[in-house]
Amino acid sequence: MAELKTANGTFEWEGKPFRILSGAVHYFRVVPEYWEDRLLKLKACGLNTVETYLPWNLHEPEEGRFCFDGLADVERFVRLAGSLGLHVILRPSPYICAEWEFGGLPAWLLGYSDIRLRCMDAAYLEKVDKYYDELIPRLVPLLSTKGGPVIAVQIENEYGSYGNDQAYLNYLKEGLIRRGVDVLLFTSDGPEDGMLQGGTVPGVTATVNFGSRPLEAFQKFRAYRPDDPLMCMEYWNGWFDHWKEEHHTRSAEDAAGVLEEMLEAGASVNFYMFHGGTNFGFYNGANHHESYEPTVTSYDYDAPLSEWGGITEKYEAFRRVIGRFREADAPVLPELPAPMPRKSYGTVSMTHESDLLDHLDVLTDPVQRVCPVPLEALGQDYGFIVYSTHVSGPRRESLHLQEVHDRAQIFVNGVYRDTIERWNPRSLELDIPEGGARLDIVVENMGRINYGPKLKDFKGITEGVRLNNQFLFDWTIYPLPLKRIDSIPFKELREAGEGSERSSRPRFYKGEFTVEEAADTFVRLDGWHKGSVWINGFNLGRYWKEGPQQTLYLPGPLLRKGRNELVVLELHHAEKAQIELLDKPDLG
Repeated sequence: MAELKTANGTFEWEGKPFRILSGAVHYFRVVPEYWEDRLLKLKACGLNTVETYLPWNLHEPEEGRFCFDGLADVERFVRLAGSLGLHVILRPSPYICAEWEFGGLPAWLLGYSDIRLRCMDAAYLEKVDKYYDELIPRLVPLLSTKGGPVIAVQIENEYGSYGNDQAYLNYLKEGLIRRGVDVLLFTSDGPEDGMLQGGTVPGVTATVNFGSRPLEAFQKFRAYRPDDPLMCMEYWNGWFDHWKEEHHTRSAEDAAGVLEEMLEAGASVNFYMFHGGTNFGFYNGANHHESYEPTVTSYDYDAPLSEWGGITEKYEAFRRVIGRFREADAPVLPELPAPMPRKSYGTVSMTHESDLLDHLDVLTDPVQRVCPVPLEALGQDYGFIVYSTHVSGPRRESLHLQEVHDRAQIFVNGVYRDTIERWNPRSLELDIPEGGARLDIVVENMGRINYGPKLKDFKGITEGVRLNNQFLFDWTIYPLPLKRIDSIPFKELREAGEGSERSSRPRFYKGEFTVEEAADTFVRLDGWHKGSVWINGFNLGRYWKEGPQQTLYLPGPLLRKGRNELVVLELHHAEKAQIELLDKPDLG
């Protein structure tokens, strides 16, 4: 059985010098029906390895309940890669960053209010161990030492950007070894002193992550690791997008130039990303530097393979560079697979509607609390939550939401008043009539922070609600994770095709369309404001007129021949309750 080793500053495979040419493809961001297409295109670019993270929150969505099927079938993905002649690098971590919700950590960890993340905290390590006891035995048979395609496994992810707990890193290392992981272990960090000091482990191969100035990065790396092979574990050849910002792009010429510098230096490389894919459902993450910045649904990343698997100019530029550095015994690159078909299905009119606030008791089981509490205190992970109470009157006072995470719509006696956002906190003047009024606050979790010191990102109203300085108590709370939407009580839309600007209340819309031949398509929601889209019960993700993203990718395998059901949750109003299914994306 073969094993990846290091010697004399290089990687070795079967006793010969070996350059890792790898690309990141996250199985959980691509529908399984397209895994083979993406892997074949990776191989056709001249790469010999595929790398992927493993998100803990996908594989243990509820504590003690594990998931390894569908999008979460990592074993199938790895075996498929091996059958296509590719090596595999796995990064279970357990934290992954990846612009993924909570950096891959499960939200239920925050139900333990005193837990400390990513360190030698007993409560945290107990949860990691139980997850690894389930996960790692599934991966061991896939290791190259057991005849599988996995050649390397990561201990933790960019840990030097977060902490310096060497005992924690060693605990994770020993835990992998104890469970049977006997392939090359590694760390990856930025090429800075603090990061390389805090994130590396003596005796464990180190790698660096960067997007430019490779010789400078490798020089810093060499100051700490003179004998390790040179490898950029994350070559950031593109970048991700936040809502309300510009769409990021990077020229193919610039990205290919950096790649050429790395290969000329004799380095190995892993493209992050090679194919980005999609943050389906509510799984997008967020950053927090000066303020909270949620990531969009698309994870196109301006990568060599587009979100929908298309060949880009950057792909072709990388393929040319890699072709010049191929081994003498493999000078010819594999042929490219045929492109996936795309189709425009035209206009879909919504025919049914359902007011969210009118049907709270049908959609969820309410709970009573003295104070508003965050989602995690109720065992909820993603989606929305509604806080309702009665306010005495008459009074004209300022409403304050203390630490709302992340976006709250305010209703008084069912009438929309305003929206309070985490990144723009402010008060709202309310006129409460004599006899009082019902106050409803609809809060959206727009994605937990996935990087940096603010990882413990509780969602909902995390502190309290005040009128002036008076806290409001006695709340009815409606958790709305929206994992299933088949209980929504729809009625016929009053005017088919017309929206509900009249009320500006959160509302579900439903429409149907017929497909003769399933192909990739793109959902365009011109005239809609903000919300989420489901196709045949599958949550495609969020849309927002603020952009930059203007279409949602709908992979063909999610369509059925014949009748298909489209459901939209619009949080404000739709100018016209119609959407377009087009054959062209618009990422801004």
